[in-house]
Amino acid sequence: MDKISPSFFRHEGKPIRCKAAICRKAGEALVIEEIHVDPPQAYEVRIKILCTSLCHTDLSFSKLDTGPLVRFPRILGHEAVGVVESIGEHVDGFKQGDVVLPVFHPHCEECRDCKSSKTNWCTRFAEDFLSNTRRYGMASRFKDSSGDDIHHFLFVSSFSEYTVVDMAHLVKICPEIPVDKAILLSCGVSTGVGAAWKVADVEEGSTIAVFGLGAVGLAVGEGARLRGAAKIIGVDLNPKKFELGKKFGFTDFVNPTFCGEQKISEVIKEITGGGVDYSFECIGLTSVLSEAFTSTRTGTGKTIVLGIDKHLEPTNLDSFDLFRGKHVCGSLFGGLKPKLDIPILVNRYLKKELNLDSFITHELNFEEINKAFDLLEQGKSLRCILWMDKS
Repeated sequence: MDKISPSFFRHEGKPIRCKAAICRKAGEALVIEEIHVDPPQAYEVRIKILCTSLCHTDLSFSKLDTGPLVRFPRILGHEAVGVVESIGEHVDGFKQGDVVLPVFHPHCEECRDCKSSKTNWCTRFAEDFLSNTRRYGMASRFKDSSGDDIHHFLFVSSFSEYTVVDMAHLVKICPEIPVDKAILLSCGVSTGVGAAWKVADVEEGSTIAVFGLGAVGLAVGEGARLRGAAKIIGVDLNPKKFELGKKFGFTDFVNPTFCGEQKISEVIKEITGGGVDYSFECIGLTSVLSEAFTSTRTGTGKTIVLGIDKHLEPTNLDSFDLFRGKHVCGSLFGGLKPKLDIPILVNRYLKKELNLDSFITHELNFEEINKAFDLLEQGKSLRCILWMDKS
């Protein structure tokens, strides 16, 4: 990064006027507007966003029109890299000018679960995912030109030139990593790689199947590749994903369209001679979860759930398979503790071990954000980097 001018900090303690892409109504295009961003309160940090990206979670929430999660107007976005502009009281570990990664999953470092090696859950904060700000409930740090509040999103709201984030949601990163690569670690790639490393703990020579080859599914393959998996099977309806998957270590591919009367699980069992050691459901469909579970080996097979059904429908699994030793478990943010594990991923990238470059398929100016949404919805984009100041 270039050296930061002292004038960058001239608004410390004052509101900042900047541009943001606001979602004002479900299903409608985002609107670029001038907003006011308040100074950070205690335990909060105000950051200038350098670049941001979007994933299917942003797309889904932009269309959501019913239920308790619906909030308008709202600033979406939760994958980003920024620079600390100012800090509130009681903020430890961050200073002005630090390069930081905002992360939707909290890591307070103080509660029982944050101190435990068994989980990445944060007892103190993670239960609340509805508030605008982590410690101040529905209080917002954003106001539109009329002075009305704008809702936050997943405690990040990166579709704005400036945002305010609680320190429990921030990770300081090494400035040597290019920001457009670091951005990938704030959600999708960390979720996939972490699921292979931390949740499944894939061993060398093992076999895996990944259902859904979006960014998360491909990242699972990358994590398994780095662990030395012998066979990595991708399952997807889009044949273009298969060639892309080879860059992340995928060895075999199954397109359900061409399975005929065979079930996907039957095809996978034929390929592996009895089923995979690990399967990963990365779509969020209960029917797919059932097939992923069935595709694993009897006695030792483990299924990791990374997708969530948008209607929160219950799933049906064969109880006899469970009785015979198969496992199934969930995975939030790949089981990673953000402040501890993201720097490890950064280091693996800097050592040229972790492939991040192949996830980036498009780069646009921030003002073209609606085009990025269209590309993602049409299946043409894996990750699109949106630059705030791209010349």
